[in-house]
Amino acid sequence: MHKGKIYILILLIAACATGVRAQNGWFKRFVQKTISDTTGEGKSSFRVYPTLGYAPETSVEFGLSSLLLFQAKGDTLNRLSEVAAFTFVTLEGQYGIWLDNAIYGDKDKWFFLGRTRFQRFPLLYYGIGHSTPDKEPALVDANYLLFKQRVLRRIRPNFFFGPEIDYQQLYNADFKQPEGHRYDEPLGSDGTRNIGLGAALVYDNRHNVLNVRKGFFGELAFLKYNQSVGSHHNFQGFNLDIRSSHPLTKRNVLAWQVYGNFFTGDVPFNQMALMGGEMIMRGYYYGRYRDKNMLATQVEHRWLPFSFSKRFGGAVFAGAAVVGRTIGSLTPARARLSGGVGLRYLLFPKKDIFLRLDVGFTKEGPGFYLFTGEAF
Repeated sequence: MHKGKIYILILLIAACATGVRAQNGWFKRFVQKTISDTTGEGKSSFRVYPTLGYAPETSVEFGLSSLLLFQAKGDTLNRLSEVAAFTFVTLEGQYGIWLDNAIYGDKDKWFFLGRTRFQRFPLLYYGIGHSTPDKEPALVDANYLLFKQRVLRRIRPNFFFGPEIDYQQLYNADFKQPEGHRYDEPLGSDGTRNIGLGAALVYDNRHNVLNVRKGFFGELAFLKYNQSVGSHHNFQGFNLDIRSSHPLTKRNVLAWQVYGNFFTGDVPFNQMALMGGEMIMRGYYYGRYRDKNMLATQVEHRWLPFSFSKRFGGAVFAGAAVVGRTIGSLTPARARLSGGVGLRYLLFPKKDIFLRLDVGFTKEGPGFYLFTGEAF
């Protein structure tokens, strides 16, 4: 079974395919507006483009992505903020909307960092632990709602601190066992709602969060989920995220990341530390391995762009991660490995933002990812 998802950016393919035939038409103007950035420095940019995807559990997926870029008060000395949205519907009747935000206030006084998700989408479940069997997964068909937001206040240059809230709900859940074998149904498989309250400490000296050529980001956050505030389960966890980018030349960047989740208590299966996805351990399905704790790292070399091109670049990356019931079980011998290559297209030249198409490889097969901005 193919564990990844294939995305195709319709506009880029169509632009090449239509070529001369669309020279004087509305389609050409639409394509040019989407793939070309004509706004000046300090001016906001907004782009919308369709995507087409495929995954075995969803069949064909039609999507619409949009990206808003701006700087507070139009001042180029302020950091570049981004609000990204993605909506989709599949031929299997699944649908969803994603919203991500990294918004900096004037002179960095405030920093709003978060994500929102609503989707009717199948979750694949392979079990818990680092050595789950390589068998067909169970399928959890459910509605999923997530709202996670940090409201951070600058306390020193590049240092931010503030409260964090995490609301996650899985409802109308149906745990479907695969043919031939059965999984023990995990905590939360029949639906769960949990509210986490806590705080985050962030150091961030990046200027462009979607394409960091030089900068450091570090976050340490704590969240506590308790029945006294409406949660179904009592648990708590620390999240660690450290990223650093180093320019090797004007076009080349070397970046690395260390990422960890550490939970204790009665953690539902959908809020455990999840390995895989579009950010780290690309090539593994998001949640292919899960447990109460995870430690992951990755390194990436980027050509932004290639020396022989003004718009096209590329990347190579490699990662390792391990999950375990306790922190002491996170040993190198249990680690999983991934690696891959990517293609970059300079979508916003004046704001130095690339569209990325990554292919991650693991021992279980490839995974495909199309997003605006780098993975980390």
